Amino acid sequence: MSRSHSRRDVLKAGAAASAALLPMPALAQNAGGRVVVVGGGFAGATCARALKQIDPRLSVTLVEANPTFTACPFSNEVIAGLRDIKEQQFDYRKIAGEQIDVAATAATAVDTQARTVTLASGTSLRYDRLVLAPGIDLRFDAVPGYSEAAAERMPHAWKAGEQTVLLRRQLEAMRDGGLVVIAAPANPYRCPPGPYERASLIAYYLKRKKPKSKIVILDAKDAFSKQRLFQDGWKELYDGMIEWIPLSMGGKVTRVDPATMTVETDFTKHQAAVANIVPPQKAGRIAELAGVADRTGWCPVDPVSFESTLKPNVHVIGDACIAGAMPKAGFAANAQAKVCAAAVARFLRGSQPDEPRLINTCYSILAPDYGITVAAVYHPANGQLVEVTNSGGTSPPNAPKALREQEAKLADGWFRTITAEMFG
Repeated sequence: MSRSHSRRDVLKAGAAASAALLPMPALAQNAGGRVVVVGGGFAGATCARALKQIDPRLSVTLVEANPTFTACPFSNEVIAGLRDIKEQQFDYRKIAGEQIDVAATAATAVDTQARTVTLASGTSLRYDRLVLAPGIDLRFDAVPGYSEAAAERMPHAWKAGEQTVLLRRQLEAMRDGGLVVIAAPANPYRCPPGPYERASLIAYYLKRKKPKSKIVILDAKDAFSKQRLFQDGWKELYDGMIEWIPLSMGGKVTRVDPATMTVETDFTKHQAAVANIVPPQKAGRIAELAGVADRTGWCPVDPVSFESTLKPNVHVIGDACIAGAMPKAGFAANAQAKVCAAAVARFLRGSQPDEPRLINTCYSILAPDYGITVAAVYHPANGQLVEVTNSGGTSPPNAPKALREQEAKLADGWFRTITAEMFG
């Protein structure tokens, strides 16, 4: 079977496909237990709802400090002026209405021996199983000259919300002919194709509004996700507007100066009108406090159950975990959450989880009517998640316009489906 045919089969499965692959436990009549889920994004919100669906007897508490979740997928369209930030925002009312306790505060400490989570309010929550889905923290100190304060001049926009809107406003205020510099980090990081989708959609905006402007991508690596498809799309849609400078050609950013809007590499300096600096990342702070992050800053897990290999009875899902070949993406987080929920339910009834299969499909939009995709199925092998041979692939190169339009529509449908599943 060809990889392109397998990829189409994966896409047809849609956002619900990963749920169908879950090893759903046959729970005993007296099943129950206390599960605390920290983090209310693609991983955490999905996991909390899945736990209740698997076993309504479970006591599930979702801990999330922000009353509104702002989704990163499709936030690049906000930057390009193609959608409003409000279309990215969701609340937890539906989840709270499903007999899930929603604690609208931050988790500040975890005692893995006492099995408690301390909240900023001073409350202590006991758990039988803890699921951490804290997303990412940005390593501001990894780029000399960059900081949280510098991000107000050189936004990262890698956590959707105010930064997304700030980058959008900077593009609107930029003169025609200005240079947009995007700094992409080395792997691993949230949403591997994200910087290149962002460059594409900024180019879409500039082509219509400020056609004399250019984009330079300074990259800390020599290859990136869906590279050929992106570069073919750039040539077709935005010929001459986007320049990609890889690591081997001096693409790694060595210093930034927010005061002068200068971005330096080993080879040269770039004077930016708008600078989008995406720094290296690590697991969210609570993972470190819980002792489940290793020296890399990320969290090693058992690929069957997503239980931490460093602390028992604690599971880590989503961007924070080390998931082998599976990328840090919204679809991946959703799939991991369902597998983790099923595993937790089995553990609480005294049995072991089955080996899972997990689907990930990653859409990228280069223009409103131009989408590309990579998809795969993953399974545990030798202590990590690996891609099932011939399980997926990418959109075909040199595809007709109708296929690119179809994949853009599929991307929109995926976002609507998955957010409805998470938030109702």
